[in-house]
Amino acid sequence: DHILFIFDEPTTGLHFHDIAKLMHSINALIEQGNSVLIIEHNTEVIKCADWVVDLGPEGGDEGGALCFAGTPDNMVKLKDSNYTAHYLAEVL
Repeated sequence: DHILFIFDEPTTGLHFHDIAKLMHSINALIEQGNSVLIIEHNTEVIKCADWVVDLGPEGGDEGGALCFAGTPDNMVKLKDSNYTAHYLAEVL
């Protein structure tokens, strides 16, 4: 009875107040026993994740490699060697 929801860049074009409302709705889905997978660049969303999978290190032909997999707290420990970790450290 549980559902896997997949969201691709759900914050695109949203005001930061709307992002808070979106995160509240996503958390409600999780509290009901559902799973949520989000493809996102917004660090305000990434910092709320239970698990982060970061692909890169760049985009296109320069990307596609696994740069990190783990918790946001562990990711920021890589801030000197990982683009996402550098920007995530600013919001954690």
